[in-house]
Amino acid sequence: MKILLSNDDGYFAPGLSVLAAHIAQLAEITVVAPERNRSGASNSLTLDRPLSVKKAANGFFYVNGTPTDCVHIALTGLMDEMPDMVISGINDGANMGDDTIYSGTVAAAMEGYLLGIPSIALSMSQHNATHFETAAKVAVELIQHYQKHGFSSPTLLNVNVPDIPYHELQGRVVTRLGKRHKAEPVVQLKTPRNETVYWVGAAGAPNDGGPGTDFYAVANKQVSISPIQVDLTNHQQLTEINDWLNVYHEA
Repeated sequence: MKILLSNDDGYFAPGLSVLAAHIAQLAEITVVAPERNRSGASNSLTLDRPLSVKKAANGFFYVNGTPTDCVHIALTGLMDEMPDMVISGINDGANMGDDTIYSGTVAAAMEGYLLGIPSIALSMSQHNATHFETAAKVAVELIQHYQKHGFSSPTLLNVNVPDIPYHELQGRVVTRLGKRHKAEPVVQLKTPRNETVYWVGAAGAPNDGGPGTDFYAVANKQVSISPIQVDLTNHQQLTEINDWLNVYHEA
């Protein structure tokens, strides 16, 4: 197999190095990642300036752009052949529930999915994680299973792994995305020049985190595997909004 690896923590991130070392044992890998931490970049593309691609001493390529830039450039010009899979991670921190909207990790995998390639976003359950090896082993298992039983159509998986030793995992479960409470307020500070600046507040605690959700699985030492999609259409409201618009035209 040929596999493209990326992330949003930067090409120097320990999670990416651990992931690359494990996957290189069973596939031909190409690593294209941001030159610096771009967490929270979501699906943004850089359209106002050209981007440069450089190669680090360890063979990883790094781009002065977003995670989406990295995967887009890799798949539309940098790589000679399209890979069999795109994997983004291992992110130092969870990407569950509402996090997926903002996540650069998920966005990198989503770019592969949009171009018709099976893709996986892989994240640890907390920041300052210490068991990247656990997630790397899970990734290897998923790749090996895919080799034997491929998907019938392009698939995007959002995988979150508890930050615990591999042997303590309590299984792998398919989940839906949960939902968080409203985020914490911004943190307001004064600079030495008496300018007011703001830090974005912390994410809210789980609101919808019961059985069947990614939050619940990870809290119970299970690997959460959520199939996600890009279609943002609220299909249930199509008729309602059509009727609402007709009333507007009749007014």
